[in-house]
Amino acid sequence: MALTSAFTSFNLPVKNVEQSKDFFTGIGFEFNPQFSQKDKSAAIVIGDNLQVMLISQEFFNTLTKKETVDTDKYAQLTIALSFESREKVDEIVNTAISLGGKIHEDPEDYGFMYHWGFVDLDGHLWAINYMNNNPSEVQSGEA
Repeated sequence: MALTSAFTSFNLPVKNVEQSKDFFTGIGFEFNPQFSQKDKSAAIVIGDNLQVMLISQEFFNTLTKKETVDTDKYAQLTIALSFESREKVDEIVNTAISLGGKIHEDPEDYGFMYHWGFVDLDGHLWAINYMNNNPSEVQSGEA
């Protein structure tokens, strides 16, 4: 059997945990209080066994000896999430923008996938997708 994780957490350094928490709460995410420490960290619940930890830059620096990425110049990763509809994708990205995020790229429609993205308050890239699982719609190019 392939190696799999029972629980996955990604750590992202942020300038201000409370501002970031307000931003993601405004989009509609919930936080796991078990992994949250005021001004130090907050855990966004992404799925049943997946979370993204927003960690203050100071605390993040205690976890590694490496220099963190300057998100104004570089991209380290993109967090890609899929949702139930094109409308939900548009809603999430438009809400992120209204809360101070920036557009990462223009919407793209591949027929089988609709994709749009935003940049959060700390420069992290979020790809928001709808995966069309209806073969008859994909073949016709409708998503």
